[in-house]
Amino acid sequence: MAEISGNFLYAAFILYLVATFFFGGAIKDKQGAEEKKQNKWAKLAIFITILGFAAQIGYFITRWIAAGHAPVSNLFEFTTFFGMMLVGAFILIYFLYKTPALGLFALPISLLIIAYASMFPREISPLIPALQSDWLHIHVTTAAAGQSILAISFVAAIIYLVKFVDQTHASKRTFWLEVIMFTLVSTIGFVTITSSFAAMDYKANFDWVDKKGAADKQEYNLPALVGPHEGKLIESDRLEPLVNMPAIINAKKLNTVIWSTGAGLVLYGLIRLITRRRVAALIKPIVKNVNLSLLDEISYRSVLIGFPIFTLGALVFAMIWAQVAWTRFWGWDPKEVWALITWLFYAAFLHLRMSKGWQGEKSAWLAVIGFAIMIFNLIFVNLVIAGLHSYA
Repeated sequence: MAEISGNFLYAAFILYLVATFFFGGAIKDKQGAEEKKQNKWAKLAIFITILGFAAQIGYFITRWIAAGHAPVSNLFEFTTFFGMMLVGAFILIYFLYKTPALGLFALPISLLIIAYASMFPREISPLIPALQSDWLHIHVTTAAAGQSILAISFVAAIIYLVKFVDQTHASKRTFWLEVIMFTLVSTIGFVTITSSFAAMDYKANFDWVDKKGAADKQEYNLPALVGPHEGKLIESDRLEPLVNMPAIINAKKLNTVIWSTGAGLVLYGLIRLITRRRVAALIKPIVKNVNLSLLDEISYRSVLIGFPIFTLGALVFAMIWAQVAWTRFWGWDPKEVWALITWLFYAAFLHLRMSKGWQGEKSAWLAVIGFAIMIFNLIFVNLVIAGLHSYA
């Protein structure tokens, strides 16, 4: 059943990739330039997207059967579920607004999320006692659903900024927009570098001491630039770490972040060297026919829908489960703190939008910052900072 589940996920990935190209065709077709008018390319693209979404639901169901619990208990499972819900949210928004450009950006981001997830251990393992609860299904799935809808706000905002920001001269706007492009390129770099070392079956094992003072072992799948606390490399033919991290830092996952950033710098540098243009400037011709007012509306409505769902999943249901599992509603765990920061930011977003009239470019930048906060939580808080949620 686990193998069938993997095949479903692979099929979904391929279908999303194919659908992306068809959305590109829908934009290039002049008959599809008018908003809310689907051409044959757009119809085919959304049909393939729905097939891919159905395949990913098949992955989710078959893995649930194989595991005996909802497959959202580790970083691979949660991130693939997040990618699936992002596609589901896109499909819903697409049928409301019929904007092919949204698919041309939403699907690649979903592909990057799924590819990112696949770099982590995919083995099905029993739930630890703290996770053996129906609240696992309720809390995690609802939080991911809310985040995925909020992510659509980011997708619409990126398209808005790529078209709106003047790329003919350097400015603060072009700089920060290019930072976003670099982050997306870094994800591609991470997938590339991790896949390369996985193909070589690279492993480096360490003896180390955890934060409780207990001896333990840890396996690296990338050369160790940073080592675990009081770590000693077992293999003599592997790269010695430049520095060992304190026990509070998850050194293996920090090492992954460093490699991701480095690979992103190399890949981004090659793109700039070959094209002699900013990445955002390369993309701009693709979105020249989109309606800025429509993108602004999509971004805003995505937050209106996603915020209450995120509130339920990431705060209300999370606090109920925390009381059940740990006998307290709130404990200032890093993951809890960052969920609160995310909630406060989007509450401020809605306040500024409704009472201060922050629309258009200002609203788009807020949507980008909100997504950056969520991704920081997904990557840095999950991978680097040790806490009660480190099992994720």
